[in-house]
Amino acid sequence: MSETPPRFALDRHVPLGLVLAVVLQASAVLLWAGRAAARIDELSQRLDRQGPVAERLARLEEQAAGARASLDRIEAKLDRLEDAHGR
Repeated sequence: MSETPPRFALDRHVPLGLVLAVVLQASAVLLWAGRAAARIDELSQRLDRQGPVAERLARLEEQAAGARASLDRIEAKLDRLEDAHGR
């Protein structure tokens, strides 16, 4: 006697609680994704606005470094003049 194995079957009755849980989870995921997209857009706009500021800051830092180098050279010359005249 050969018995055929039982076929896999799905029950067509789904509890209402399960349907409600899936719908709530799906809506929560959609809300989270919408908020994440809005946050990414906000950060992108902020980054676009800060671009020119970053460039100006880099130029100012270069100018400050150049001014500091000039001051160091001036101080070195003054020290040499003081040493030459015997303080």
